[in-house]
Amino acid sequence: MKRRIAGILFIAAAAATAICLTAPSAFADAVLTASYPASGTTHIAATNSSLSLGPGTLAATADLTTGTLTGSITLPPATGSFTELGLVPVTVTTEFIQDGQTTGTINLNTGEVVATSQITLKITDMKVAGLDVPVGPNCKSAHPATITVTSGASFSLLGGGPVSGTYTIPPFVNCFLETPVIDLVIPGPGNTIDLTLGTPTLS
Repeated sequence: MKRRIAGILFIAAAAATAICLTAPSAFADAVLTASYPASGTTHIAATNSSLSLGPGTLAATADLTTGTLTGSITLPPATGSFTELGLVPVTVTTEFIQDGQTTGTINLNTGEVVATSQITLKITDMKVAGLDVPVGPNCKSAHPATITVTSGASFSLLGGGPVSGTYTIPPFVNCFLETPVIDLVIPGPGNTIDLTLGTPTLS
């Protein structure tokens, strides 16, 4: 706790010094821009399976005066497997496409970060019992999933650390004949995401 608070105070002091040297306004915001390497997993409750996520990048801008942040996350396609009805092996490749900016808050007293992203899930490849199943080029969630993550105890703005949350997967559309099958086995609440943000590059 003391290390996180000290880190935040150090960032705020450094940013404030830079502002005083470069801007005449006493009301200018102290802003930190950082790019974090990101990787982790997401667990799909309905299929009881997990997908490995990353390596990707979280680009974030934190306003240390207002305690707000904005950003964007980029992740490569993820492939995972599960068994349908406990018997038939299914492999699915999914893209995570951000819709709009990530927005959130920073608690300047504790260092806790809470951030929310709108993510469209797009299935680009599907195999059932090893055979390719056509899902078309626009097989995706009917609307973006709202994913909110909260930083863990060891997280810091300068060092990164763990963030995690839960989310609901919406129904899917435009998946050809597989749409009703996908909607039977994948969508639903109680899905989890756990990411580790590495040491950021500051700019």
